[in-house]
Amino acid sequence: MEKFGKSQPVKRVEDVRFLTGQGRYVDDIVPEGALQTFVFRSSNAHGVITELDVSDAAEADGVHLVFTCADMEAAGVDIALNGATVKNRDGSSGAAPLRPMLAKDKVRYVGEPVAVVIADTYEQARDAAEMIMFDVDELPASMAMSRGGEALHVEAADNCAFDWGMGDEAATEAAFKAAAKTVALEVGDNRIIVNSLEPRGCFAEWDGTRLHLANNGQGVWVHKDNLVKSFGLEAENVRVTNPDTGGAFGMKSMTYPEHFLVSHAARVLGKPVHWMSDRTEAMLSDNGGRDLTSLAELAFDENNKITAYRVQSKCNLGAYNSQFGQFIQSQLFSRVLMGVYDVQTTWLQVEGYYTNTVQVDAYRGAGRPEAIYVLERVMDRAARELGVDPLELRRINFIKPDQFPYAAATGETYDVGDFNKVLTRGEAEADVAGFAARKAADAARGMLRGQGVCYYVESILGDPSEGAKVNFREDGMVEILVGTQSGGQGHETVYAKFLSDQTGIPAEKIIVIQGDSDLIAQGGGTGGSRSVTTQSTATLATVSKIKEEFSAFLAEEMGVPASEISFDDERFRADGSNLTPSMLEVADMAREKGRDDLLTHHERATLDGRSFPNGAHFCEVVIDPETGIVTTDRYTVVDDFGNLINPLLAEGQVHGGVVQGIGQAIQERVVYDEDGQLLTASFMDYAMPRAMDVPYISFTSEPVPSTANLMGMKGCGEAGTVGALAAVSNAVQDALWESGVRQADMPFTPHKVWELLQGETIAAQ
Repeated sequence: MEKFGKSQPVKRVEDVRFLTGQGRYVDDIVPEGALQTFVFRSSNAHGVITELDVSDAAEADGVHLVFTCADMEAAGVDIALNGATVKNRDGSSGAAPLRPMLAKDKVRYVGEPVAVVIADTYEQARDAAEMIMFDVDELPASMAMSRGGEALHVEAADNCAFDWGMGDEAATEAAFKAAAKTVALEVGDNRIIVNSLEPRGCFAEWDGTRLHLANNGQGVWVHKDNLVKSFGLEAENVRVTNPDTGGAFGMKSMTYPEHFLVSHAARVLGKPVHWMSDRTEAMLSDNGGRDLTSLAELAFDENNKITAYRVQSKCNLGAYNSQFGQFIQSQLFSRVLMGVYDVQTTWLQVEGYYTNTVQVDAYRGAGRPEAIYVLERVMDRAARELGVDPLELRRINFIKPDQFPYAAATGETYDVGDFNKVLTRGEAEADVAGFAARKAADAARGMLRGQGVCYYVESILGDPSEGAKVNFREDGMVEILVGTQSGGQGHETVYAKFLSDQTGIPAEKIIVIQGDSDLIAQGGGTGGSRSVTTQSTATLATVSKIKEEFSAFLAEEMGVPASEISFDDERFRADGSNLTPSMLEVADMAREKGRDDLLTHHERATLDGRSFPNGAHFCEVVIDPETGIVTTDRYTVVDDFGNLINPLLAEGQVHGGVVQGIGQAIQERVVYDEDGQLLTASFMDYAMPRAMDVPYISFTSEPVPSTANLMGMKGCGEAGTVGALAAVSNAVQDALWESGVRQADMPFTPHKVWELLQGETIAAQ
């Protein structure tokens, strides 16, 4: 176990090829002669299709195929896309309307796929699409997260998809009635567009028997299963691959219509077919994130101890159930409902609504950033109303170290934690004591400075099981095949270095192979900050098997029992033998003896429980009251990620997550008009965070090793975003408070902040 103590900040090896243009992304590996795809999308948010004639488009120059939903059904394709459902409070299932791959009878959002054109070139396909005769009998757009309006689906006549609850409603109500003080706050969590650096794209090949789909996703196995189901193929006749992927953030974990559309076209034509989204198309069709409002209430006793917590949320699902949609703001939100506070009386009610907008699904954190944002905003409000220092209020209510393992009211069991230690370290690193002087200096120049804090906890894990296969190649290289998928996190560096640490095999001799369902039969993909935890656990199991089988082989060579052979200091040893071979040398010995069975090793491992990364975020903002411009001036993070496998990459993940949080809090916002038209469909209208919008981010590790896995680590991929939303928002609210602003919601754009300040100025006059 001493190997884990190395925790070396190794630089990313994959960056050499990425930064020199040698990456192999979808568009770099499109088969020669592939046909190009244009997806004809609805320009109406809601309506009954009255005309869809593609005959002229089918005769256009260069066109090989044009098809609609009816054509796919006629070909025997199961057109239904899978979407998650939850149980309602009354025990019934959430609504499960058909989500077709191409619009059937009705359109329900601007950007919904209606028809597909396949041509020699993209330009030809696009030009042909202009010949499609398409008309709809428009219906009113339903844009509100409330019951009523024009129904999108007969399965949800009032547009409410589900009404979910968790906790003890009666006990919570009783606790509020008996409380010495209650605090309530309604907060909005604005919708965002993910905008990964590389848009979604894919291509498909069909050789008459086998289908191959290459897409830039977060795993291949769910996609394979869905292709098997939709096309009625045998599993062995479907291959899915993920090449290099330029950002994913949860949005690319799902199967989308285009994966099936290009696959269908390739099967019909017998030729490779390629599709790549442009940026506006992505903004119209990629799953969005967040988009909910929540009323949060805290009940306190006379000592400022929380006695109960109640949340009522309404979330936007978009037009259909997406792959995880109904789970995100219900079950995933609930995992960290009570955060790091010792409270057993809780109630969470969530209603999900269909609207004439694109689907909403997982985005970095998937429910946990939303839950922590709500909790930490109302904790900040409670500190003000109770007249208590916000850090002290948190300390009063923290779960104490001697309470672990802690059974939370939500059903989760937190394994370890020392929240006060982390918060105290954060208080020092952020120089909270010096804030008053910085605030006074800004006030002297007419500026408003605010400080915000968020203490978050994250619940990691998707599939708790993972496998690892190690192949010793004849050329001296070693392959490790993994069941996760990198979207830019640095997996190749982490996995190769970890295997090297455990075996002594030089990292430069290790090749990481990922994202190929032919080579890797099973895997959980990447999501939920699971990758390094589950994959390293599987690697340990495989290394243990290698040691066992190599020891049995060496027992014959050394003339000693296998039980007397040890592996330490990167070599096998046994008393009385001069042989001290390395892993690679044993592999060569086995090959010379014809023992090919010793050259490939595979094991799976399953984690018994989740780990719970946690930490303190401190943010300071400066507001110019004349313009409303909010500047994020200082940002400090102290995290408990347990044992860090690679501190450099962990810090990078935190930086990226914080930037995404700052982006949503300060400037990102999706805007639809009342007719369902997307008004923020380009970077001219949708503001992304730039380098100038982000301060230096201080990162410090204050680890309490997890007991949920052998490495003692806690996932870090989503943590930065989980903590950032409330830290920034609380800082802005703090800066605005003295000006009389009592309700401030993201995003804090200059116009919104200026209006808030002007409103209070006018009210004061």
